[in-house]
Amino acid sequence: MNHSELAAFLKSRRARIRPSDVGLPSGPRRRVPGLRREEVSQLAGLSADYYTELERGRGAQPSAQVLAALSRALRLNGDERDHLFHLAGRLVPPATHGPTAHVQPALLGLLDQLTTTPAQVITDLHEILVQNHLAAALIGRPPTASGPEASLVHRWFTDPGARGIYPVEDHPHHSRVLVADLQAVAARRGGDTEVQRMVAALRRRSQEFADLWDTHDVALRRTDHKRIVHATLGVIELDCHSLFSEDGRQRLLWFSAPPGTEGAAQLQLLSVIGAQDMTPSAPELGRPQA
Repeated sequence: MNHSELAAFLKSRRARIRPSDVGLPSGPRRRVPGLRREEVSQLAGLSADYYTELERGRGAQPSAQVLAALSRALRLNGDERDHLFHLAGRLVPPATHGPTAHVQPALLGLLDQLTTTPAQVITDLHEILVQNHLAAALIGRPPTASGPEASLVHRWFTDPGARGIYPVEDHPHHSRVLVADLQAVAARRGGDTEVQRMVAALRRRSQEFADLWDTHDVALRRTDHKRIVHATLGVIELDCHSLFSEDGRQRLLWFSAPPGTEGAAQLQLLSVIGAQDMTPSAPELGRPQA
């Protein structure tokens, strides 16, 4: 790991980004040309102290997940992202697989423009790659887990807590939608071992999944109507939309509500709540957990 070069590279990438580029207010008395350190740490879901140590050329070797989060926060292109991994002494992961995947620039550019509605980019296995602060306020931060546990599909059928943001009576609908979507993804990937392992594991661990898989229902999830249970605002009824990348491996997902509806009013309130609290609600990356 090249501590000094990594620190210099992070500083240079931070300096080139304007707050407005990533949906942050410019504000008065800004003494740096780009983002502040604490803003990068917030965008990446890291502790401010941990990121500061990286920029000072100190600290432990960052994980692949931390590097992927920094790549997204700093809006690195593919070559810059690979360079970051090399400086940190990490193998560069595949560009389109798993929670460390590099977000496709077109989707990331669109996400940056969605500042008034919850939005996030996910993989075709429903692993959250990056989200805006309204999506975090609505559904929470993504898990810090790697491997199959990073996928909502996997957690939905193996961890009852993953269903907590939806009313119980809606669970069967979401189960059917997730399995039908996975059927389509499995066919598109053409025998991909990652999907095969996930399907085999879920068939063993969940009878509900096995029964739904055996129906052979197939439907990519393009739009959906959701009721989301929010701790402060109650049940919010929203429409969920998906825009697929050209290769189908990533999706820009955003939530909306028709003007004049209660859901639209709740989204406005969510904007206020989200703007007041930008501290990551999940355990921060780069900070040892109890």
